[in-house]
Amino acid sequence: MARDSSPQCKQCRREGQKLFLKGERCLTDKCGVERRSYPPGEHGRGRQRQSEYRVQLREKQKARRYYGVLEKQFRNYYEKASRQPGITGENLLRMLECRFDNVLVRLGFAASRRQARQLILHGHWTVNGRRVNIPSYQLRDGDVVAIHTGSTATQVIRDATELTGQVPAWLQADHDSLTAKVLRKPERREIAAPVQEQLIVELYSK
Repeated sequence: MARDSSPQCKQCRREGQKLFLKGERCLTDKCGVERRSYPPGEHGRGRQRQSEYRVQLREKQKARRYYGVLEKQFRNYYEKASRQPGITGENLLRMLECRFDNVLVRLGFAASRRQARQLILHGHWTVNGRRVNIPSYQLRDGDVVAIHTGSTATQVIRDATELTGQVPAWLQADHDSLTAKVLRKPERREIAAPVQEQLIVELYSK
């Protein structure tokens, strides 16, 4: 399975803000953005020309890295979002939010999307009673997520729940039994992603 294996702290530094790709580490002084708040590379501290295209491209790259999606996958999400009724940018973010790996992070069952992907790929979670090992699986209204019976990752998941602040209103979680339910699709105001989706739409509309 294809995945982005580039250093995660460099990805945050490139975008100029924390994308919380490493979970708990991003909350400490070891965070790459805290230690070196400039882009990586030989010319990281130099002046960079802020063209319209550059701003749009950086916003797309930021969204792609935040959700851990490859370029071709992201393009496919955009094309699907553009065919749906409503605002394309909001449709795009809604689809990305409803990915299985992202929902586990929002519920507090994983400290990062990379950890969530690993837990899913190893078969530690079920959806509506059936084991699902596809991180990009789109969860729908009413879907019930639960830890697989006999999973050996229970302690890892419980450790992740301790880092959780508040579960979004469109989700319902029970951290004691490690189960959850998708109540509905999220509204734009409920999506905490640091992304300006309109810039992405402008980039792909060129």
